[in-house]
Amino acid sequence: MSDLIDLAIVGAGPCGIAVGAAAAPAGLSATLYDRGCITSSLVDYPYYMTFFSTALKLEIAGVPFTIADSKPTRREALGYYRRVVQYFELDVHQYEEVTSIEGQKGDFVLSTRARSGAEDTVRAKVIVIATGGFHKPNYLDVPGEDLPKVKHYYQEPFPFYDQDVLVVGAGNSSVESALETYRAGARVTMVHLFDKIDRGVKPWVVPDIQNRLANGEIEVCWNHRIQEILPTKVILENTNSMETVEIANDWVLAMTGWRPDRGFISGLGISIDDETGIPSHDTDTMESNVPGIYIAGVLAAGYNANKIFIENGKLHGPKIVEAIVAG
Repeated sequence: MSDLIDLAIVGAGPCGIAVGAAAAPAGLSATLYDRGCITSSLVDYPYYMTFFSTALKLEIAGVPFTIADSKPTRREALGYYRRVVQYFELDVHQYEEVTSIEGQKGDFVLSTRARSGAEDTVRAKVIVIATGGFHKPNYLDVPGEDLPKVKHYYQEPFPFYDQDVLVVGAGNSSVESALETYRAGARVTMVHLFDKIDRGVKPWVVPDIQNRLANGEIEVCWNHRIQEILPTKVILENTNSMETVEIANDWVLAMTGWRPDRGFISGLGISIDDETGIPSHDTDTMESNVPGIYIAGVLAAGYNANKIFIENGKLHGPKIVEAIVAG
């Protein structure tokens, strides 16, 4: 078992890194653990994605995020957050999952398991949970969702050339995947529960998707939901008339969003609001109802994943460190 460290951070995404970056100049010893690589959620983003936020808003702890354009790409962000880790010489244990946490404030014991199967324990005075919001997708819960052709993530359009693709939803991920697959030669149909594109879609993308829909280059089924997914087709149901329609289909891109790992935090004794999904915590310090365990990042948003992003989730780090130093 290692020596007692000041804080153990579970999750090495941007918000977890922000906690580590705040701890370093405060003289606190910190170790980050992640079952994947650094910023693993960003690694799973679409390869050619451009952030909605500017580089300035994504900066952590004053480390400049200098790029030619105002809005960074996925690749630029991945490089930047690794530079932050290097700059602050953060102790990051990649591919090492925290399997359990026991003890109390001042002396927690974390058990970890590396990708190799090697197990370890570490003692920490406080714990920060920054596991993000990408634990598992929001499933459609329809027959056929387990078919291999159903994808709950999207990275690039090229596998879908000359294929019938159904894109579920009309938010940013849905719109961008629909446009990219269309331009890569796919026959694209969108299906959405409502009658228009979501309000949060990036402003510079809206005219593009509206024109493609108006021209019939991308088909759309407003006020429809998936009733059943079959090997060569999908059955859609009109949410108003309840009438069904069958469309030819090779792939379903279910861009329905993701959810955080609530089982892990509830297992630590952290209370979760049934209605909002928000873990119990003090918004000034980010400390949960369990003394010595803090939360950071999108985890604090509950079911509303559009409430906390990198640009405001990164602010949790300084709050947490300030609270720890104040005792």
